Amino acid sequence: MTIELTILAYAALLQVFQFGLMSAALNLQLGLKVTAGPRDTPPEMHGIPGRLYRAFNNHFEGLILFTIAIVIVTLGQQSTGTTQTCAYVYLAARVLYIPAYISGILLLRSTIWFVGFGATVVMIAATLI
Repeated sequence: MTIELTILAYAALLQVFQFGLMSAALNLQLGLKVTAGPRDTPPEMHGIPGRLYRAFNNHFEGLILFTIAIVIVTLGQQSTGTTQTCAYVYLAARVLYIPAYISGILLLRSTIWFVGFGATVVMIAATLI
C-alpha cells in the first residue's frame, strides 16, 4: 500500500474520531431526546458543539477532493516524495483544523484549511507534470 493510501485511511479514521467528538458534544448540549429523535426540524447548535459539527462537515468536503487526489496518484502510479509530503501535510492540516475551529481565533481556521486544500491541489498537479 502506498503512503498516500495509508494517509487516506488515517484521514478516514480522523473523520470517525470527529464524528464521535461531535456526537458526544451535541448529546451533552441538546440531550438524547433531540439527538436520537427524528429531527424533523434541525436543532439549533451553538458554541463548541456547533463548531465541531461544522468542522466535521468540512472534513467530508475536503476528504472528497483528497480522495480523488489519492486515486489519481495510486492508479496512475505517480507516488513521489512530493505527493507523499502533500498527503502528510493534508492530514496534519485536518488534525489542526479541529482545535483551530473550536478556538474561534480569527483567520487561524481558514489558514489551516487553505494549507490542506493547497496540499491536495499540489498533489494533483504533481501527477500531471
